[in-house]
Amino acid sequence: MAVVVSENSLALSSLNAICPYYTMYPLDFPLQVLKEHGKSGEWVIDPFCGRGTTNFAARLLSMPSIGIDSSPVAAALAKAKLASAAPSRVVASARAILKSAKEPTSMPTGDFWKLAYHENTIVQICQLREALLTECTSDTRILLRAIILGALHGPRPKGEPSYFSNQSPRTFAPKPNYAVKFWTAREMWPVDVDVLSIIKKRADRYLAEPAPNVRGKVQLGDSRVAGTFNGIPKARFVVTSPPYFGMRTYLPDQWLRLWFLGGPDFVEYRQHPAQLVFASEKVRPEHESPAPDVGDSVPAAEFRVIALDSLVKMKLIAFYDKDRTHLRDMISVGLIDQSWRSRLPVLLAERVQQILDTPDG
Repeated sequence: MAVVVSENSLALSSLNAICPYYTMYPLDFPLQVLKEHGKSGEWVIDPFCGRGTTNFAARLLSMPSIGIDSSPVAAALAKAKLASAAPSRVVASARAILKSAKEPTSMPTGDFWKLAYHENTIVQICQLREALLTECTSDTRILLRAIILGALHGPRPKGEPSYFSNQSPRTFAPKPNYAVKFWTAREMWPVDVDVLSIIKKRADRYLAEPAPNVRGKVQLGDSRVAGTFNGIPKARFVVTSPPYFGMRTYLPDQWLRLWFLGGPDFVEYRQHPAQLVFASEKVRPEHESPAPDVGDSVPAAEFRVIALDSLVKMKLIAFYDKDRTHLRDMISVGLIDQSWRSRLPVLLAERVQQILDTPDG
């Protein structure tokens, strides 16, 4: 029989709130589904696991689970939902890191960082970051990492600070330019917070009551790729919420937490526009050649595929970064060589030569 538990069992369910994450559904949803239809020992999989709500619900019901997500932030948080460690051990780990740490080997700079964190605070954050990037395989460190990710940015209360940052949203990372203007206009300067004290409060809150020890695994991967599921146990249940259609800012919106996990200390929100290439039409009026006709194809088993000549021309006409990458891939397997220059219009011949001259990008 499965364990009878509800989201109102605050002591057990508190771990699920260790760090906010957008597009998450309430814990009660997977709990009710699995409680009604599942039983202890049956495997559950969430191929778009986000912060691991499904995995945590399965754990509460003594059901082993697999979580997969392409976001490093999501994977780090979901791993914490399957980890166990006493609050005192997590705090001791943080204290030991800060006590033994030297000056960070790298520190982010710029107006945003000066206004987002007090100079003493950012040093400690960087010390913790470097230690956890070096080793983060134990349950204790996995939970410490998740606690820090949750405390990295959020609102500034009137009382004791509960986040490391200046006034910020909790779920999404602040956009640097807007945040600098906001803080400066309101004369909001970062406070020298007690990093260890915030970690302790959060550890005591989220790890007060350990959940059952249940088998499980979370992996960073793309569920659109079949190979991602190699070696994964056969699951009885799939409980998930696929990514929102058209949403392309999952990673930029989490850039600060991504930075803590080893990403860059800046963010680029600009997205390439959707690329539409119409058959037999010029992509731009000034282009020398139109895109090939889709009728230029060759038969396969039960369908037709565009001819190589036409595919190469389409890539050379569009010539976005991803098209240049595809062209270099074709060069690497011998599909494109110097002989192509004579088969192409002047502009496209120049472009293919550019790619041939820079096979490594």
